[in-house]
Amino acid sequence: MTSPILTPRDWESHPPYLSPGYRSSILRSPSLPLIPLKKNLKNRRVPVYDADDLGTLDADLTRNAARNGEPLGERIIVTGRVLDEGGRPVCNTLVEVWQANAAGRYVHKADQHDAPLDPNFLGAGRCLTDDEGRYRFMTIKPGAYPWGNHPNAWRPQHIHFSLFGEYFGSRLVTQMYFPGDPLLDLDPIYQGIPEQARKRLVSRFSIDTTQEDYALGYEFDIVLRGPDQTPTK
Repeated sequence: MTSPILTPRDWESHPPYLSPGYRSSILRSPSLPLIPLKKNLKNRRVPVYDADDLGTLDADLTRNAARNGEPLGERIIVTGRVLDEGGRPVCNTLVEVWQANAAGRYVHKADQHDAPLDPNFLGAGRCLTDDEGRYRFMTIKPGAYPWGNHPNAWRPQHIHFSLFGEYFGSRLVTQMYFPGDPLLDLDPIYQGIPEQARKRLVSRFSIDTTQEDYALGYEFDIVLRGPDQTPTK
C-alpha cells in the first residue's frame, strides 16, 4: 500500500517563533538553526493514552472537580471536529483542554492573579474524538486576566487545546477564542498570528449546540494540515 501524499504545511499561517510584542517569545525563540531529529524517531508508536484511562466526567469541567456544588460562571458547551487536510474526520484522537475559571484564575501555583479560585472548578478536561472526529466539552466560560506583558495587558477569554496523534511526538497545541471579544485587537499573541489565519482560532456561536435553559454553545473545528490548518501555539 502506498503512503498518502500529504499537503505541505502552510507555515505562513503560523506565528513566528520570535514576536517582540509577546515578550516571553524573546526568551523562548531559538537563536540557532533547528536540529532535525532522526527520521526513525517519528515512527515510534509509544502508547500515549487509552479509552480505559478516561473517566466518565473527564469531558465535563462543571462536574469533574465539584466538591460542594457547581462552579460559578456561565455554562457553555464547546464542540467541534478534528479534520485532516482533506476535510476527513480524525477519530480516536485525544483532545485535552485547560483554562482559567470565570474570574480569570488558573489552578496553578504560578498564577497569583488577585482573583478568587473556585473550589468546584479545576479547569482541565479531556476526551477522545468519535467516529466523525467530534469532541465535546461542558465547561464554564473563562474570564480575562492580566498577564504583565505590557502596561495594562489583559488576555482575551480563551481555552487552551492539546491534541495527540498516534504517538507522543505528534502533539498540537493551540488556543480557542470567543467571537466579539474586544481584547483580541490588543492581544500580542493573537495579533502575532498572520492576519489571514487569525479567524481560524475564533469559535462560532451555535444556537444548535446551545442547550435550552442551561448552556450556550460554541463550535471550534481543528484542521491538522493544509491551507486551512489551525495555527499552533
